[in-house]
Amino acid sequence: MQRERSEALSERARRVIPGGVNSPVRAFRGVGGDPVFVARGKGPYLYDVDGNEYVDYVGSWGPLILGHAHPEVLEAIAKAAADGTSFGAPTEREVRFAETLTRLVPSMQKVRLVSSGTEATMSALRLARGATGRDKIVKIDGGYHGHADCLLVAAGSGAATLGLPGSAGVTDGTAADTLTVPWNDEAALAALFAAHAREPDKRRIAAVIVEPVCGNMGCVPPAPGWLEAVRRLTREHGALLIFDEVMTGFRVALGGAQARYQIEPDLTCLGKIVGGGLPAAAYGGRADLMAHIAPDGPVYQAGTLSGNPLAVAAGEKTLELLGRPGIYEALERSSAQLVDGIAALAREAGVPLIANRVGSMFTGFFANQPVVDYSSAKRSDTARFGRFFHAMLDRGVYLAPSQFEAAFVSLAHDGRALDRTLEAAKHALKTV
Repeated sequence: MQRERSEALSERARRVIPGGVNSPVRAFRGVGGDPVFVARGKGPYLYDVDGNEYVDYVGSWGPLILGHAHPEVLEAIAKAAADGTSFGAPTEREVRFAETLTRLVPSMQKVRLVSSGTEATMSALRLARGATGRDKIVKIDGGYHGHADCLLVAAGSGAATLGLPGSAGVTDGTAADTLTVPWNDEAALAALFAAHAREPDKRRIAAVIVEPVCGNMGCVPPAPGWLEAVRRLTREHGALLIFDEVMTGFRVALGGAQARYQIEPDLTCLGKIVGGGLPAAAYGGRADLMAHIAPDGPVYQAGTLSGNPLAVAAGEKTLELLGRPGIYEALERSSAQLVDGIAALAREAGVPLIANRVGSMFTGFFANQPVVDYSSAKRSDTARFGRFFHAMLDRGVYLAPSQFEAAFVSLAHDGRALDRTLEAAKHALKTV
């Protein structure tokens, strides 16, 4: 494939944008080469500025579960835009949307709308500290919850791709209040709680924040009993459990991972799909906890564009369409067909590949042993992944440009798109 215009745009972008991109993992640093510049999307396909067509498994990093440019979502956005793009004042649509979220995710008795997943997690953690009067938080080694200072400790996603252990600009004091444990390690979490149980109450653990299915070290499912253990330990020690469902919310089930695994957190963060492809997110939980949020309580959080009518309209229509009968069963079938097919092709080619999947999110790790946490994910062959990525790209399949990211199947991925992907993988696996 020729990508002369993408290459020229990449050169122009580097002169005016750090790294030539507005989010680090887009830069192809994990796989080499220049990024593809996109002109448009339709259904399961992306089209770059050079006219090349790709089957897309990034889906704007998860939001586009219906595919690109879904006509009913576009219609909802256009209708909302005709009335005005932003008001900085309450609207009926916000109330209706909040009612929908509390119905679909019952643990969220009250919700606050924000504009990004980072805002949602940052605000939920501030709320957890304010409600408990404690300072410490626990995150998972390799877990990524946005780029708030306290969360850029042993982070996954782009930080993992770039090999960054943390971030410059994060103070030692901020980092000191963030504790980490390995994913799927009940003993480590129990030991951490026990060690801090002897501290003065202010220095104890306020909350544990987890992606119930890790997606930012690649897709790594919870081991049987792990989420139950996190729920039990947080309750025993008076800490809050925060589910970061920015990625899994409405992706692995209509009610998110908490519905799939039947675990009720104290607070939940939503993003990506909740905005239907536009910038929107939310956090919420028990009513007594949300009563601490200003103006009702002393924990301050605000946002000029929170509840933006265009984003709310897109999210509202997306959730309406996802609520139709048979939607998630269809996603399971097509995702299983794709991931099982790639795993079978890897076996035929003699290529070690660990295919992790939960619902319609997945990652193929080039590894010899099961990938169950960040440590095992980091043992994957990233050089081989880079070769596979470019071989697939040259055959018209667009994957996340990092071994440490999840990929996503949408409802728009029909038989033609899946067959084309498997045919591309058959050839690509022979070259890596």
